[in-house]
Amino acid sequence: MSELSIAKGSCLCGAVKVSTTSMNPHVAACHCSMCRKWGGGALMAVECGSDVSFKGEENIGLYQSSEWAERGFCNKCGSHLFYRFKQNNQYYIPAGIFDNESNLVLEHQVFIDEKPEYYSFANETKNMTGAELFAQFAPPSENQ
Repeated sequence: MSELSIAKGSCLCGAVKVSTTSMNPHVAACHCSMCRKWGGGALMAVECGSDVSFKGEENIGLYQSSEWAERGFCNKCGSHLFYRFKQNNQYYIPAGIFDNESNLVLEHQVFIDEKPEYYSFANETKNMTGAELFAQFAPPSENQ
């Protein structure tokens, strides 16, 4: 997506609108137990950095799902709006809420070790376990 392109979307009822100029077209599927409980299946999201704007913010509810992240949803229709890392204000937004999804590609899956047996994706993707994902965000070892 070029720097000048703006990706736009909304919740199911339209009470909350989202826009960003930094949407990564690579969709990630998260199979962790929290994402599956939140939406009934894998969370299919795109990374949007911190450059995300909302209209209708008074309709956004927040759930503190962990020490490091929160999940946003529409208070009117219940649509999932984002997963956000608190430390760096990094947003992951469900791919399906964007109006034009034609350039998106399922590229990787995380918490693949928690994925239940009753579904699988046909796409060939990069796969990471939960431990591999957490290791990627861990501070460098003091012994290095």
